[in-house]
Amino acid sequence: MRALEARRVTFEATGHALQEQVRTLQEQLHHTSRHSSRAPSSAPPQSPRPRRPRGQRPRGGQPGHPGHTRPLVPVEEVDEVVVLKPEHCQGCHGPLSGEDAAPLRHQGIEMPPIKPGITAYQWPQLVCAACGETTRAPWPQGVPSGPSGPRVHATVALCTGA
Repeated sequence: MRALEARRVTFEATGHALQEQVRTLQEQLHHTSRHSSRAPSSAPPQSPRPRRPRGQRPRGGQPGHPGHTRPLVPVEEVDEVVVLKPEHCQGCHGPLSGEDAAPLRHQGIEMPPIKPGITAYQWPQLVCAACGETTRAPWPQGVPSGPSGPRVHATVALCTGA
């Protein structure tokens, strides 16, 4: 009987310890960097952002507010012009002809593709006709010993760190 009482006391103590641990972990679960001393970098990337109540005004620029847009580059300085000219009328589907003196303009900016420069080093070894010694030229200064150079290493490090 005494052994059963001792086991019951042990189970109760274990149960209380586990309940306290669950309570502590649940409190930690609700701590975020917005309302605790946790660093913002400790928040997981998929953590939900708190929603602000929607205001009365619609999104975007309000009526009467002056717009802020990037000025268009003059047509003479553009690399390529694509004319999107309609062929048929939207209403009757008849053929269209003529020109628009002031067409609507839109410009898109894109980075040119980067093509890596590949340098092939050939390192022949020659045999001396006089003594039979095999010789190679010394490795030049600044030539990488591996397959990629310092700029490739820096770019990979930058992309990995981001």
